[in-house]
Amino acid sequence: MATIGGCTDSDPAERGATARADARPAAAVTGPLCSALPSGTDPGNPASLTDEPGDVALRWIPVLTRFEAAVRAADLSAELRDPNGVTILAPTDDAFAKKFSEDNLDDLMIKQKNELRTLLRAHLVAGSYSLADLVAKGRVTTLDGTSVTITRADPMARIGDHTETVCADYQVAGGRIHLLNGVLGNLPTTADANGDPAH
Repeated sequence: MATIGGCTDSDPAERGATARADARPAAAVTGPLCSALPSGTDPGNPASLTDEPGDVALRWIPVLTRFEAAVRAADLSAELRDPNGVTILAPTDDAFAKKFSEDNLDDLMIKQKNELRTLLRAHLVAGSYSLADLVAKGRVTTLDGTSVTITRADPMARIGDHTETVCADYQVAGGRIHLLNGVLGNLPTTADANGDPAH
């Protein structure tokens, strides 16, 4: 499990968001990881993110630092602000660590921007879909053109063959964020066998 920290002590002005502490009941998230994430009146609680664009909301979810950094490195923030809505299937930091070595991830972010954009678009779906919506659809096409099956895996959902949601249904401006325990897309695994981000 990734170390949880950083967001609750951050200055909202530095984070680029207005993390309001008003806990509006409409913003309910579900999943085994949710209890380790900001809640109640904590900065970054689900209700405080409902009016934030997707790229800003990612900054407030402390287990998505690598995904958020990748979005910035790939200049994809605009795609997360699509006025027609976007669903973000965001791998956690642990998921990235199990998939990529640090060197490989650094190369993607610095030297292989096209590959990075393709990887990230494999985690974006046009339109705003709750977890229940995704399961009901059964299959979605991500922005990289890949068709992905979605099946119920109580109480969560399986995305593709090996990845599951671990905290779902963050509502953000024009979209949803669902946290995943794996990385989608076709890039090879470069982390060592234990999932350590070895160099």
